[in-house]
Amino acid sequence: MKKLADTLPTNPVPLIPVSTIPTRRDLPSAPATGGTVADLSLERRLADLLASVVQKDDVPVDADFFADLGADSLVMARFCARVRKQPDMPAVSMKDVYQHPTITGLAGALAPPEQVPAAVRDRLAEVLTGVLGVEEVPVDADFFDDLGADSLVMARFCARVRKQPDMPAVSMKDVYSNPSVSALAAALHGASQQDRPQEPDPVVASVPGTPPPMDARTWEYVACGVLQVLVYLGYCLLAGAVAVVGYLWVFPAAGPGNHHWVGHGMGFGELYLRSVALGAATFLLLCILPVAGKWILIGRFRPREIRIWSLAYFRFWLVKTLMRTSPLALMTGSPLTTFYLRAMGARVGRNVTILTTHLPVCTDMLTIGEGTVIRKDVYANCYRAHGGVIQIGAVTLGRDVIVGEGSVLDVDTAMADGSQLGHRSTLYTGQVVPGGEHWHGSPGRRTETDFGTVAAAPYRPGRRAVYAAAQLLATLALGRVMLGLTMILAVLAFPRVAALLEPHPDAFTNWVFYADAVAFAGVGVLGGTIVTLLVTTTVPRVLQLALKPDTVYPLFGLRHAAERAVERLTNRPMLGTLFGDSSYVVNYVRALGYAQPHVQQTGSNLGTLFKHDNPYLSTIGTGTMIADGVSFMNTDYSPTSFTVSPVTIGAHSFLGNFVLYPAGARTGDNCLLATKVMVPVDGPVRHDVGLLGSPAFEIPRSVLRDAPLEEHADPALFHRVLSAKNKHNLRTMALFMLVRWLNASLAMVAAFAALEVSDRFGFLAFSASFVVMLLIGVLVPVGIEQIVTRSRALRPQLCSIYNPYFWWHERYWKLQIVNWRMTMLNGTPFKPMVWRLLGVRIGNRVFDDGCSIPERSLVSIGSRCTLNTGTNIQCHSQEDGMFKSDQDVIGDDVTLGVAALVHYGVTVEDGVVVATDSFVMKGTTLTRGSLWGGNPAVEARAATTSPVALERPLS
Repeated sequence: MKKLADTLPTNPVPLIPVSTIPTRRDLPSAPATGGTVADLSLERRLADLLASVVQKDDVPVDADFFADLGADSLVMARFCARVRKQPDMPAVSMKDVYQHPTITGLAGALAPPEQVPAAVRDRLAEVLTGVLGVEEVPVDADFFDDLGADSLVMARFCARVRKQPDMPAVSMKDVYSNPSVSALAAALHGASQQDRPQEPDPVVASVPGTPPPMDARTWEYVACGVLQVLVYLGYCLLAGAVAVVGYLWVFPAAGPGNHHWVGHGMGFGELYLRSVALGAATFLLLCILPVAGKWILIGRFRPREIRIWSLAYFRFWLVKTLMRTSPLALMTGSPLTTFYLRAMGARVGRNVTILTTHLPVCTDMLTIGEGTVIRKDVYANCYRAHGGVIQIGAVTLGRDVIVGEGSVLDVDTAMADGSQLGHRSTLYTGQVVPGGEHWHGSPGRRTETDFGTVAAAPYRPGRRAVYAAAQLLATLALGRVMLGLTMILAVLAFPRVAALLEPHPDAFTNWVFYADAVAFAGVGVLGGTIVTLLVTTTVPRVLQLALKPDTVYPLFGLRHAAERAVERLTNRPMLGTLFGDSSYVVNYVRALGYAQPHVQQTGSNLGTLFKHDNPYLSTIGTGTMIADGVSFMNTDYSPTSFTVSPVTIGAHSFLGNFVLYPAGARTGDNCLLATKVMVPVDGPVRHDVGLLGSPAFEIPRSVLRDAPLEEHADPALFHRVLSAKNKHNLRTMALFMLVRWLNASLAMVAAFAALEVSDRFGFLAFSASFVVMLLIGVLVPVGIEQIVTRSRALRPQLCSIYNPYFWWHERYWKLQIVNWRMTMLNGTPFKPMVWRLLGVRIGNRVFDDGCSIPERSLVSIGSRCTLNTGTNIQCHSQEDGMFKSDQDVIGDDVTLGVAALVHYGVTVEDGVVVATDSFVMKGTTLTRGSLWGGNPAVEARAATTSPVALERPLS
């Protein structure tokens, strides 16, 4: 069979290394008016004074005093004192330092007005006047405190400024660092007049130019879809054959008049052993299948490009699909994971710990040195989709490397021996972390923070081997095999079900047939939920007794097994979806073990998607509200040891979506942590501020902090609206359970029908039932969404969480199609079809490798777009007690990188590229053909587009 590598171009296009990309921000020069030398002199003198205070040779003029330099209030007070001792320099106060936390911003604020170009200042004021809809804007007025603007308003301001061809580009970070027209003008003027070092370019070679349209031929597009359907049918045929063979093996005497093991001389022990043997054989088959498929279909992955929808792409997709079904890919943190990766072609050293579920697909491109730790939710796929092609590139990790939780490693990245990457950080294509250095941020840049805080224990290979064997034995003998056996016996022990193995001509016309299916489904859904809730809230409490906070334990022992079991048993997405976004989530997480001192019930204390390492060491402060996607990082690892530590979120805080909150976080009370923020673990403890970005910088806590919601101002009114919300949420929870019951009932009817006709069609009957279950799992939620949205359409909103519209929106989220069903369609032409059925206005030839769209009918996506795995187009936000939603418009030929997030109210024009792990803030307009990257995302300089790194023939 011809291998994939033989079908690819022999001269792959090289990617631009970071070292070849300019690092200066190219901004159009504002008209000079004099005073430039003095301005430069003031900035240089301030930098020299600060360098002497922090005892460094040099201080970058754009470095944040607190986040980048690690200074605190005492250090900056000394700096202010030294500046005041200079007779020819303006006085600097701590308020100036906090308002302008960079040398550039501070120099701009201190510069005399005549040194700042009046043309730039006046143009900025004119644009802001138009955005705010007022007659005049004082140039010294604070955007947030004095003018009452919020981040959405200022995002529109930035977009309008970018549309002025003779004006310098303005980012949201510029706005937050220089929150007045005069300060912003000074900062932009200083940037345009200087060749000064900046942060790493946020888009480097990851987004080198406008991607060409997808060039797949129509016959390739159709043929790829047909072949993918045949793969799904093949899976169903295999599952049907395994089911029949397994049934005959477990129940060897089965036949007409002999439907189960009772009364035929086979005891439960023999039945159990036969079931374990069947489980082991199935486990082995599923482990071997992806390994064999990869080596037969592809051989070795090499740095190449594969046209999406081509036959070569189909083989790539098939291998990726086989790999996702391997049970070893689900055993995160197990020593078996490293053996699996080696079998797939990866070069993995000894004593490597891998905790992420996002295992690489192009495994031959992965190298991991001895003693490396890869934390949860890390993306290191060794491929990415860009402008109609799959690009394959290497990810190389040296010895004793630490990759923090939620980080993303793009193709052609490397970390040398002893290096570290913090949580919620990104390495873009071509970035290399030198040996021994610590990096963080998106894009990554150097920091002095140490992310390896756990002392290592002696390396004992025997301990890993014993743990792996015990884990495998427990999975086969005590886990799902026992659960599956119990369920099968319970169903087959029912006489009317057992009788289905004999032909009954009137079975499908007898209402009892369907009543039994609905009854069994109801018992399974309701009983399973109750049992799961009981186990989740009791068993982990006993296991937790084996663990003490801040104590270092060796990996792969009994205490490690207890720690993993606590994490696994207490993270139940179904229960989180059931109780989240309601008042009842408070009781649920308390039953899990969370500490919540002096709870202030809001009805939306916690979203539906949350997870933790250890709930018994997690504390949520009073009055705090948390959106979806939070992760409590209680556990830290070295290559040979681990420790569990308390995680405490301060009081009266708000956490946006997808916040990873580590033990030792340096945030206190009344903090707003924005979406995808990198929570700081060093520097001063932040209070009464907002944090945004990776690495984080300070923003206003909230423009509504002095204007509490009307409902909170009147206790009687609050009690009434909260009671009404609780009743609405209870009905939503009941609907959620009814929908699960409906899906289970239809699946049970399909299973009973297969039993009824199995005497005539054999294993094909069971295969057909699996096909029906797949269709049910996708189409029934589509129908439910159609019913929900026809009763009340989604529309842009700005309302309180106590508005009935928001309660309905919460119901809309809770009844959505389950993610794993959509995951099955990743990389196929069928996922855009399902999106269209769900209400997304989507064009032709869209490639979706794993995008999430919570508000379907508020999203418009053009043709030939490329959506990578882990991307999220989110048309809503909740900030404290306010809910906001708006439309997102994605143009044609757009590429969204791996794990990128597009917030609400965003317009992405044709040909835009958004880099890996970028956060496009609300209200932003991404102009045609532009390149964006970083957290928060900023537009790339024109210099990054030449030469174009991804030019290729379209034939």
